[in-house]
Amino acid sequence: MAKILCVLYDDPIDGYPTSYARDDLPHIDHYPGGQSTPLPRGIDFTPGHLLGSVSGELGLRRFLTERGHTLVVTSDKEGANSVFDRELSDADVVISQPFWPAYLTAERIAKARNLKLAITAGIGSDHVDLDAAIAADVTVAEVTYCNSISVAEHVVMMILSLVRNYLPAHRWASEGGWNIADCVARSYDVEGMQVGTVAAGRIGLAVLRRLKPFDVRLHYTDRHRLPREIEEELGLTFHPSAADMVPQCDVVTINAPLHPETEGLFDDALIGGMKRGAYLVNTARAKICDRDAVDRALRSGQLAGYAGDVWYPQPAPADHPWRTMPYQGMTPHISGSSLSAQARYAAGTREILESWLDGTPIRDEYLIVDKGGLAGTGSHSYSTSTSTPAR
Repeated sequence: MAKILCVLYDDPIDGYPTSYARDDLPHIDHYPGGQSTPLPRGIDFTPGHLLGSVSGELGLRRFLTERGHTLVVTSDKEGANSVFDRELSDADVVISQPFWPAYLTAERIAKARNLKLAITAGIGSDHVDLDAAIAADVTVAEVTYCNSISVAEHVVMMILSLVRNYLPAHRWASEGGWNIADCVARSYDVEGMQVGTVAAGRIGLAVLRRLKPFDVRLHYTDRHRLPREIEEELGLTFHPSAADMVPQCDVVTINAPLHPETEGLFDDALIGGMKRGAYLVNTARAKICDRDAVDRALRSGQLAGYAGDVWYPQPAPADHPWRTMPYQGMTPHISGSSLSAQARYAAGTREILESWLDGTPIRDEYLIVDKGGLAGTGSHSYSTSTSTPAR
């Protein structure tokens, strides 16, 4: 029998919901490109309910306990005396979400002598030390594509919010004002702007498709160039590097995974190469940007706005400068955790567990690390110090 340790974020401050704003979700059975949504043999939850918090348990309790397995669910993940650290030593499986990551460092993996599988309930496994997972023969899997469209929608929302100065204008209205001049003094149209994405994978390409109807000029950089027919369909301009692309853009959105090649990419030098007054949106990973360089650029006017929902560490401390820097539209890490997305990543987590517990292959597109090396999606999206960077 297996012990599954699941680290989830806390319930709402007023308690776990007993009712919801909507009664159902639209039915989606495949993603763009044809990949099917998760296909577990069963689910024990109601799609559209809050599954990603502690009481939601990703809908796994009944499934696992009826099979005789042990499920431990906690939000306490920081420090040697945390529930996560105490329970990790004999856990066979660890599950966590990018929004409340259980950081599986090399030290923690070394102490987790039974650990065989680390599942990301969502997308993005950079909270796992992939080199250490490879060395320890730990399989790493994530629910690929489950919330890519959710994040893409969030990116478009943030771009519009920054360029149109929506959040300050909303604040004036909420506080009883009618200060039109104050609201529009930093408000522009997106129409006609040059917009570029760093990485044009599932999320980046979905962002480009959603922006096309706004009559903007679209740019991208990626180590995997898109097919010519997609470039022609969307009118894309390809750039060999971020440094080549950003001087051309009024808006830049980051949609790349975090790995050694992208960590710290947006530093003072790269941000300094952007147009003065450009906007930067980052829903990928915080460490792709130099924290203090972003703050400096907003205060100097080099950036007109920054928005994102990724921080380091997560949760961010109360004194994190991104909470108080000017012209920002930061949110907690929520872009991929809508109730719609939760239904998919909970189902995908169960699908992965069903496969692993039954000894059948995990979907190749869900694999990041397997059999001592990068595998599946991991081979395309990640690089490690023990691997040749993917091309």
